[in-house]
Amino acid sequence: MLDLVGQLPRKGKARILCVGAHCDDIEIGCAGALQALLRTQAGVRVDWVVLSGSARRRREAQDSMRRLIGPRQRGALEFGEFPDGCFPAHYGEIKAFFEAQKARPAPDLIFCHERADRHQDHRIVNEMVWNTFRDHLVLEYEVPKWDGSAFEPNVYVPISGAQLGRKVAHLRAAYPSQRGRDWFTAETFKGLARLRGVECRASSGYAEAFCVRKARLIAL
Repeated sequence: MLDLVGQLPRKGKARILCVGAHCDDIEIGCAGALQALLRTQAGVRVDWVVLSGSARRRREAQDSMRRLIGPRQRGALEFGEFPDGCFPAHYGEIKAFFEAQKARPAPDLIFCHERADRHQDHRIVNEMVWNTFRDHLVLEYEVPKWDGSAFEPNVYVPISGAQLGRKVAHLRAAYPSQRGRDWFTAETFKGLARLRGVECRASSGYAEAFCVRKARLIAL
């Protein structure tokens, strides 16, 4: 298996944009990878965009970002006003919302939902990211759900057992409103990370998985 290590810009210029349909999607999909990136890329700034959420869940998301991203690496957190589960009915407004994102500093790396996700809100977010950002590296993350998925990852980020433990503890602590959901459990998140670790033979046994649809390889 070939390891490809991307090089983000140095001297504090690198920016990561994380996009989620709902308030906990980003952390579920890429909290482990973010930990690994922020540990090795001290100058990175991380911006979050979340398209929906009640007042309570927004407070949880704000607390979650503060817990996960240190003050020197923490960028902006922006919320949309779109109703959960109804994104297709607000297609035009969501497109305008994404077009407005072009005014923010250009990201070097984007995390968003994967294209094959069966949740309608997640699919719309993926489509809008690709319509809006056409010269960027996009890592599409997965979110486990009742609907299942046709997700076929082709990029893996190995994470340590400690990083996985922090991710699981973080999700449980930051989002108490979700603890009653039957899928929102430590076993779900650990089991998925273990499966992805098997698929990429991570030395730790754990990984997060992503899909990269377009990337350029430059000979050094």
